[in-house]
Amino acid sequence: MEDYPNSAGSDGAHLRHRYSVPDVPEDVEDELMLHFNDPNWDLNANSSTVSISTDGMEKRWSKSSGIGVSADTESQISSWPPPDSKADFSSEMTQVQDSPYPEVRAAVANTDDPDMIVNTFRVWFIGMLFAIIVPAFNTVIAMRSPFVVINVLLVQVITLPLGKFLEWALPKYRLTVFGYSMSLNPGPFNIKEHTLIAIMVNVVVDGTPVTDMAASMRIVYGVEWSIGKQFLLGLAVQLLGFSFAGILRQFLVWPSSMIWPGVLVRCALLNTMHSNYGKKDTKHISRERFLYIACASSFVWYWFPGYIWTGLSVFNWVCWIAPNNVVVNSLFGSISGLGMGLFTFDWVMISEVGSPLVIPWWAQLNMMAGFVLVIWLICPILWGAYPFPRTYFSLNSCPYPVPVPFDNTGAPYDLTAVVTNNTFDEAKYEQYSPMFLPITYAITYGTIFATYPAVIVHTFLWYRHDIVRQLRRSLKDETDIHAYLMRRYPEVSHWCFMALGIFCFVLGVIAIEVCHTGLPIWAYTLAVGFAVIFVLPFGIVQAITNQQINFSVMAELIMGYILPGHPIATMVFKTMAGDTAAQAITFSSDLKFGHYLKVPPRLVFSGQIVASIVAVFSSIVAEKWALDNIHDICSPDQSARFTCPNLDVFNTSSIIWGGIGPARLFSAGAIYYPIVWFFLIGAALPVPFYFLARRYPRSAWRYVHIPVSLVGANTVPPANGLNFSSWILVGFVFQWFMRRFHFRWWMRYNYLLATGLDFGVLLGLTVIFFTLQLPKGGIELNWWGNSVWQRTADALMIPLKTLEPGQTFGPSSWT
Repeated sequence: MEDYPNSAGSDGAHLRHRYSVPDVPEDVEDELMLHFNDPNWDLNANSSTVSISTDGMEKRWSKSSGIGVSADTESQISSWPPPDSKADFSSEMTQVQDSPYPEVRAAVANTDDPDMIVNTFRVWFIGMLFAIIVPAFNTVIAMRSPFVVINVLLVQVITLPLGKFLEWALPKYRLTVFGYSMSLNPGPFNIKEHTLIAIMVNVVVDGTPVTDMAASMRIVYGVEWSIGKQFLLGLAVQLLGFSFAGILRQFLVWPSSMIWPGVLVRCALLNTMHSNYGKKDTKHISRERFLYIACASSFVWYWFPGYIWTGLSVFNWVCWIAPNNVVVNSLFGSISGLGMGLFTFDWVMISEVGSPLVIPWWAQLNMMAGFVLVIWLICPILWGAYPFPRTYFSLNSCPYPVPVPFDNTGAPYDLTAVVTNNTFDEAKYEQYSPMFLPITYAITYGTIFATYPAVIVHTFLWYRHDIVRQLRRSLKDETDIHAYLMRRYPEVSHWCFMALGIFCFVLGVIAIEVCHTGLPIWAYTLAVGFAVIFVLPFGIVQAITNQQINFSVMAELIMGYILPGHPIATMVFKTMAGDTAAQAITFSSDLKFGHYLKVPPRLVFSGQIVASIVAVFSSIVAEKWALDNIHDICSPDQSARFTCPNLDVFNTSSIIWGGIGPARLFSAGAIYYPIVWFFLIGAALPVPFYFLARRYPRSAWRYVHIPVSLVGANTVPPANGLNFSSWILVGFVFQWFMRRFHFRWWMRYNYLLATGLDFGVLLGLTVIFFTLQLPKGGIELNWWGNSVWQRTADALMIPLKTLEPGQTFGPSSWT
């Protein structure tokens, strides 16, 4: 290894860092196989035989601002020298100066200031304020159609001026409560305080799943749970997932390969906001200015596809030319068609399946391949060639954010026609009609079924050795720079998370009994067991691809079989299994957020626990207020549009799976029985690609990820081809072309652009909603640009064939 001068005294000097060359070729192959299962690892660029260079500018830590400012960097740079630290680290610290992943280096500082104070009155005041207001507001406003919610990105932006205001206004002395002391105003509002507040808000931004169950019980089933009963059930769901996340830290948080692309966007935003404002850059535009320009541009532009000319959003331009041609509309339509229009001008539509500036390029290719194969190839073939008369309803059916099933007349399925006294009535079902699904909806169920065994098999094949190895590892065994820096702070014991999990499980047992849910204890135990099984593989997929896999459908399927005809029990089982797994993954992402920005783990633990408890209570109270005080809430003609669209989805799901039941849809002899073969297909698909990758480890086979490919098809509906084609085009520009040929620009600005586009759209949605859509029933612009796409066969969901009045299709009898 070459000697290096002190970088602090050699401004502008070009430093070069070379790792030692392996003594024998076998060492290269050992390194190749070490990172074989990490598709985000570039085997060529990260090889130990490759030079790792920097342009002579280092990352420095400013104690006043609390931010590491990263200079322009080339691919695979290493920060040199290693940062100073109060802790006495071993000499092996010098072997790892930064993350091996460019995505992480672009968004996260490789330095830390352990003297930075985090446990302040400002943190708890702002964090608790948001933990009360945000989930309460989102719970109520989500009952309206349309609606816009406050997300964590908006909160991160609002937090900085609030923190700066308290920095100016609060006196500088310490506050002692019950023997615990904290500073009211220790100095400048810093990035770690900001991070902890964002963590507290992110875990509660969606409120609590128990509010959906409680509203459904009250509106559909005529049973009103007390606030106390809801609180017990809400805490059990909210914190049980947190215990899983804590136990799985060594798999999902500590390893450097678990990069969590979505978290990097939030890190980039905070790093930029806390950097030195007004700093002049002579060679390029500053990060702060770039972020502001991106936000402003996105906000201004969104008014066109979001309000002024909505046709730019659902840009099914081919359908405008032939509005009555059903075949053309079925292929190119973006409402009930396959969306082959190729592009849209609305960032909301482009990012429907995730930001293309964040998801790795290899993952985007997998998702696009899965979508094209399943939705654009298989679905049209089955639509036209399958002997069943699917042409009596639209190819894809999603006029709302939920697909619409049909009856045997081609009309939307009337669930109230099979319900008596809020329970499924089999006699009415036999008199009415079997349920028919649009072909894309049916095949999507198949890909969802295939995803669950695929992710288990894929995780076993690719990560089994890592999982066994990580079982024996602790934080001090990790070689990542961020793991090194986090060694300074005491970790939360695994026993704390296990004790929390046991407490929440017992709380759940009590809650489902006192709420009279009809869910047996053994079924509740089964729900928790399924969540335990799937959290780790689902978490790994999201940590490396930013794609979330939802367990809810599988939970509904299981409960529909083991306890048929119990819609309430099915609803609770789905929440206990699916939402617990989802909560665990959300908590894991926030643990990684704190890990990246060096927030003491025990403070993260305390903040998440307290914020969750407060948010559960505030969400329940807010929903009860809305149900008690908003006249005709959840009725279709409610004057202020509080029609509860999400609750309709929740109720419909409980009737379909808990009432009609999966046996009438997927068992032997049922209409969609062939769909169950997707379970076997999903289990088998990862195997050949794994062995091909093992045989040719430097080939493209290494990047084939079957679960991610299936996720591409799982998102349809509500996503369609218009979303995917626009998404992959933008991804190609930024995640392939710019990253490959303009890496400096990509490192400086890519994640800031992603943040700016998202925040600008969110701000535009908020302003339009509260100024033009909410007051007095809303203000609409009635002109061709806003109506042309609504007069097509695509928007009207006109099928290829129609029936005469009184005619039906399908089987003549069903049970």
